[in-house]
Amino acid sequence: MFNLKRIATALGLIVATQGNPVALNEIRATKATSLVKIMPFGASIVGAPGCWRAILWQKLQAAGIKNTDFVGSNPSPDCGFKYDGENEGHAGARATEYAQKGNLTVWLKAAKPDIVMVHVGTNDVLGGIKPWDILRAYSTLVDEMRASKVNMGIIFSKLIPLDPSRFSKQAVQGIVDLNGNMSEWVMTKSTPLSPILIVDSYTGFDVKKDTSDGEHPNASGNEKLAQKFYQPLVDMIRNVGS
Repeated sequence: MFNLKRIATALGLIVATQGNPVALNEIRATKATSLVKIMPFGASIVGAPGCWRAILWQKLQAAGIKNTDFVGSNPSPDCGFKYDGENEGHAGARATEYAQKGNLTVWLKAAKPDIVMVHVGTNDVLGGIKPWDILRAYSTLVDEMRASKVNMGIIFSKLIPLDPSRFSKQAVQGIVDLNGNMSEWVMTKSTPLSPILIVDSYTGFDVKKDTSDGEHPNASGNEKLAQKFYQPLVDMIRNVGS
C-alpha cells in the first residue's frame, strides 16, 4: 500500500482518499532500490515529441534516481540527447476514444507499469466533448489501470491552456472547465491502495511564451511540465521502489 504522506507535497499537489481531500507537506525520503516502470500516457503533448519527458528523465538521473524504466509502444522521439523515452502518447488521441476502444488495456498488459502519468483530454475538448464525458472516460481508464495492477500509482495532469488567439472561446473555456472539475473527480476516484495525484500544469503556463503553436509546449513549456511532474513522480517512485 502507498504511504500517502510520502506522495504529496504542499506545492499545489492534491491527493484524495475516501472522498476527503488531504493536504500533505511532509515528505520522508526513502531510498528506492527496485525497478519502477513508468508509462507516460496521452496524446501529442505526451508523445510527439513530448520532450518534457526527456527533461524529466534527465532530472531524475541528476538526482540519482536511476531505478526507472519508462515504458510504452512508442520509441523515444529525438529531443537532442539520449534518454529513456518509451511512451503511450499518440497524436490526435482522445480520452473518450481510448476509453471506448480499450487501447490502454492492451498497452498495460504488454508493459506492466507500476505508475501511469497522464495528460490527455485536449483533443476531446477541441472536439466539443463535454467535461463530464471526459471525466467519465478518465474513470474508465483508471479502472483499466487498476485491473492491470491493483495498487497502480496514478498521476493526472490538469491540461495546459490553449491560446485564445488561435482557438475558439469554447475550446479555451472547455480546458478551464475540465480542469476545474478534475479535483472533485479525483476525490471520488482515488483510493489509499491506488492513489491519484493531480499535477497542476495549467497554473503558470503561458501560452504565448511556452507553446510553439498555441497548444504544444516549446522549450520553456517543456521545462515547466517536467518541473511540475518531477516531485510527485519522485515521491511515487520512492514508495513503489522501496
